Amino acid sequence: MRPLIAERTRGIPTSGIREIFEKAQTMSDVIRLEVGEPDFNTPDHITAAAARALSEGETHYTSTAGVFELREQISRKFRRENDLEFDPKTQIMVTSGAVNGLTLSLMATVNPGDEVLIPDPGWPNYVGCIKIAQGVPIQYSLLERNRFGPDLNEIRAKINKKTKAILICSPNNPTGSVLTDEELREIAAIAERNDLLIISDEVYEKITYGSIKHQSIGALSGMDKRVLTVNAFSKTYAMTGWRLGYVGGPAEVISQMIKINMTLNTCANSIAQKAGVEALRGPQDCIRQMREEYSRRRDLVLDRLSRIPELACVPPEGAFYVFPNIHRYGLSSHDFSLALLDHARVSTVPGTAFGEFGEGYIRLSFANSIENIERAMDRIEKALNSGMK
Repeated sequence: MRPLIAERTRGIPTSGIREIFEKAQTMSDVIRLEVGEPDFNTPDHITAAAARALSEGETHYTSTAGVFELREQISRKFRRENDLEFDPKTQIMVTSGAVNGLTLSLMATVNPGDEVLIPDPGWPNYVGCIKIAQGVPIQYSLLERNRFGPDLNEIRAKINKKTKAILICSPNNPTGSVLTDEELREIAAIAERNDLLIISDEVYEKITYGSIKHQSIGALSGMDKRVLTVNAFSKTYAMTGWRLGYVGGPAEVISQMIKINMTLNTCANSIAQKAGVEALRGPQDCIRQMREEYSRRRDLVLDRLSRIPELACVPPEGAFYVFPNIHRYGLSSHDFSLALLDHARVSTVPGTAFGEFGEGYIRLSFANSIENIERAMDRIEKALNSGMK
């Protein structure tokens, strides 16, 4: 009998987070610091808009590109907040979350065998998205000694005739690093010099700390023709379950993404799209309030980690994760996370879930309450002081 499974699926890795997640599900009294989503509810004015849409019968197919009213609001958002100019008729599409936007971006631009440079440590789904498009993911390292910024010389060295695109994520998951203006300019110059596409994952753009600000690489001079800017409502408005994202980019690419999406997904959820209009058009105080709470939690986690000298940690500049170094404990990231789960009843993510260069680190999410974070850090400190025996 011929194989039932297509080759394109065999190379897609299973989630490195799954083992911890599944084991934690079977245990009692576990404090969940592995979850990568806001713990806030979607703001009331957004859910109210969804309820109105339901009551008004907005339950039908929409344009595959997305409701035009939402694309107009996204265009205004891009112009107002990112210095990006996109025609809502031809250069913006609404997607079923950022992962759908990333997958469509890659399927529309990557040919079989094309190489796409991705950050390591980085979000695990990048590998799967690229392989579904029959591309080849090539990791570039984000190292602690460089505040988890990219080594631009390494990126230059990995470019060859097969390279099609550079994927960036700022703020980064899992490290919390934010690309500097100089790094963005250098990456843009590399892309121009080598005629490469840039796919910019900006889902954590609103979650930055102190004086750190996010900047869109597509706003740099001359980059509008070679950047696809991917974003979503998930992290900014605590809307992970709504599955609503968007992409802005050159019309010739967006048109092909729309064509592919007609086959894969028809359109994004109609009710979620109406909620998205209200999210962008309505009051934005919720963003500031959530960011301020994340900042308080970040400060708490960093303070508690500072009391454990063996857990060195670069302060995250954005997102809602810390990525402490656990090398001094002599355990692999995988074994360390399992030990914390067994002995401290705290679930974390081993750094290797995010790539080869994540070994020796774990990711802790502070998208949890102050009370739970305090309890979790008490447990971690106690377990480490007792040798986790």
